[in-house]
Amino acid sequence: MAQTRDGAAVAGARKIEITNVNVHYGELHVLKDINLEIQPGEFFAFLGPSGCGKTTLLRLIAGFNNASSGDVRVGGQDILAMPPWKRDVGMVFQSYALWPHLSVARNVAFGLEERKLPRDEVARRVKAALELVGMGHLADRRPSQLSGGQQQRVAVARTIAIEPKVLLLDEPLSNLDAKMRVQVRRELRDLQQRLNLTTIFVTHDQEEANAICDRIAVFGDGRIQQVGRPMDLYERPASLFVANFLGTANILDGELVTVDGKRLFKVTDTISVPVPDGVTISPGTRLVFRPQHASLEDAGGQGVRLPGRVSNIEFLGASVRYGVMVGTSEVLIDVPFQSGASVRTVGADVNVLLPSDCMLWLAE
Repeated sequence: MAQTRDGAAVAGARKIEITNVNVHYGELHVLKDINLEIQPGEFFAFLGPSGCGKTTLLRLIAGFNNASSGDVRVGGQDILAMPPWKRDVGMVFQSYALWPHLSVARNVAFGLEERKLPRDEVARRVKAALELVGMGHLADRRPSQLSGGQQQRVAVARTIAIEPKVLLLDEPLSNLDAKMRVQVRRELRDLQQRLNLTTIFVTHDQEEANAICDRIAVFGDGRIQQVGRPMDLYERPASLFVANFLGTANILDGELVTVDGKRLFKVTDTISVPVPDGVTISPGTRLVFRPQHASLEDAGGQGVRLPGRVSNIEFLGASVRYGVMVGTSEVLIDVPFQSGASVRTVGADVNVLLPSDCMLWLAE
């Protein structure tokens, strides 16, 4: 039996299997040989920049795009030949797509009425869906009388009212302010768990994906670049693209040299970093590390040091982010903020202290 991230058992949820899927728009190859398995009950993210193919794949699962080749199965059943309304898939659109002239209740009832369900069954499902998202008391209002967060909840209620086996979310938080996004994403996670739905969440925001999803597929150039749990992707990215997209990454160019039998990654004529045993440095490999994995020390400190000069300072509340010029590259270092602690000044000479076990050696 499958399990969610918090270890809860999942029964009755649907597995999604995507095999050798390609999508062409004329000569444009939008999705390139996509292979992916999404486990029953997973809250799964398609993450990537605009134009990478993530929404195209979501709409393909929903039935609004066609595949040039490949298969998509939900619960073992091939769905590509089915019309959207027979796929047991519900989709929440980025724009919410609410009818402005209909009440909240009528918006939620719309899909049920299109399915010709009995009137009492429609009323039951509408009431249950609105209560589930905390909108039962606003059933008679129009969308224009609601906040953005409330409109988003109505869109979700309309989708879950049809009782789908799979829930698709197309950047559902993009129209909300920062504080509301945090609140609503928690509500979505809680709702997904309570309804026991396999859910796919499309976003370009890595913080959103990391916060609520069990696993993430990182998309780039129409391909899946890497799949994994949020922490694994962050700590062990497979490429520079993934490292850059999942949080801030410092990237230093260099070349492999050997001095007195020791392998060094030469960043500048005066700055070199020892290469750990077992690490392969090929052409195009770069040294990558996260801002919080390094620290600052005044000139003269011990350890693996990258001498540099403070070029910029940003106070972020819990930390101070320093920009440090190392050779011709600026690296970012996050230092925990402590009340009363001295803050370095722009122009100060410092050493970036970098633990060897926090170094990543990545190529494109």
